[in-house]
Amino acid sequence: MTRVLHVLDHSLPLHSGYTFRTRAIMTAQAASGLEVRGITGVRHDSPENCGGGPVAEVADGLLFHRTPGAVSGAPGIREWREIARLAAEIEKLAAEWRPDVLHAHSPALCGHAAIRAGRALGIPVVYEIRAFWEDAAVGNGTGREGSVKYRLTRALEDRAVSEADAVFTICHGLRDDLVARGHRAGKIGLSPNGVDFALFGNPPPRDDALADQLGLSAADSGGPVIGFIGSFYDYEGLDDLIAAMPFLRARHPQAALMLVGGGPMEADLRRQAAGTPGIHFTGRVPHDEVERYYSLIDVLAYPRKASRLTELVTPLKPLEAMAQGRVVAASDVGGHRELIADGVTGMLFAPNDPMACGESLADLVDARAEWAAMRERAQAHVASRHDWASNIRRYQDVYHHLLGRAPNRELSAAA
Repeated sequence: MTRVLHVLDHSLPLHSGYTFRTRAIMTAQAASGLEVRGITGVRHDSPENCGGGPVAEVADGLLFHRTPGAVSGAPGIREWREIARLAAEIEKLAAEWRPDVLHAHSPALCGHAAIRAGRALGIPVVYEIRAFWEDAAVGNGTGREGSVKYRLTRALEDRAVSEADAVFTICHGLRDDLVARGHRAGKIGLSPNGVDFALFGNPPPRDDALADQLGLSAADSGGPVIGFIGSFYDYEGLDDLIAAMPFLRARHPQAALMLVGGGPMEADLRRQAAGTPGIHFTGRVPHDEVERYYSLIDVLAYPRKASRLTELVTPLKPLEAMAQGRVVAASDVGGHRELIADGVTGMLFAPNDPMACGESLADLVDARAEWAAMRERAQAHVASRHDWASNIRRYQDVYHHLLGRAPNRELSAAA
C-alpha cells in the first residue's frame, strides 16, 4: 500500500481554506486505499496559531505530526532554519513510518524542506502550489509587490518548482504563470479546488429560528438575502458589496446583505455599513454551524477586486456554495471565470464597481424564475469537475509514474 506524507504549513484542528483543502485531499486518498499522514512546520505552533501543541495529534480522523520548537534569526536566515528544522523532522518520521512519496504543499518553505528530505531519503517529491505566497501577502496587506521580500519569495518558489519531481497547481492561472516564467509545462499538473460531497452535497433546510434571531424572517425582510461567508480581507471586495446595496435596494427595497465571518477589514466594513439599512454582520461562527447560515442565503456573492492574486487563483467558497445548491454571483476576475460560466452556472459582474455589482444583483433577482435551473447546472458542474472522490486520481497517476522511476526504493520496500 502506497504511503504518502503531506508536508504542510499548518493543518487541522486549525480552520482555514488551506486546512479544509488538506482534509479533503487526505480523507479522499485514505478512502481510496492510500495510507496518509501529515507533518507541519514550526509555524503551525506559532502564537498566532494555537501555541505549543502535541508532537502528533489526530483531527477529523487524520494523523498530523508536528515540528516542535521555534526558530529565530534575521529575514532569510530564519526561513532557511525553518526549512532545515522541518526537513530534519521529515527524515526522523520517515525512519519510523517510511513514506513512499513526499507531497509538499505551498508555501515554498514546505517544498524546499520536502526536497531536501526527499534527496536524503531517496524518495520522490511532489510540490503543490495553492497560491503564490508573495501575491497572497500583497492581498492580505502584509507585503508589497516588487519589494525585496516579494522577489525573494518568488525566486524561492521558482527554485522549488525546478527541483521537485512533479508539480501541481490548483488552477490554470497559476500553471500558465509558471510556464510563462520558463518552467516546463509537462511537469505541472492541475488539481483544482474540490468539494467533499459527503459534507456539501445535501443543501440544508432553511433555519427559521436563526432567521428570526438575525432579523431575516419573512415578516422582517421579505426580500432576497445576499450573503458572503468567509474571511474579511481587502481583496475580497466586501466594501464594494456594501456600497452596492443602495443600487440593489433601489429596485428591491427589502433586499438584505448578511456577512458571515471576520478578519482584518471587519472594523472598517462595520463603520462603512453603519446607517445603511439591510446589512447584517454575524461575526465569526463555529464551523459546524456554517450550514445554518448557508440555509438563509438566496445568492452567495463574491465581489473580489481585480488583482494579480484574484486573477491567478481560484477560491474554494464558490464551489462549496454551488455544491450546496445556492445561486452564485461573483466578480469577473480570472479566478472566478475558471469556476463559473456567466449566465449558466452563476453570474459574473465587473470588479471594483459597486454600481455594476448592485445592478447585476438586481438583474439576477429579477430573473428568479431561472434560479432552479442555474442551481441544478452549477451543482452538476461541481459534481462532475470538482468532486474530491474522483479528483484525487490525478495525484495517484503521478505518484505511480514517479515510483516507477524512483532511484531508491529501499525504504518503501521495507515497509
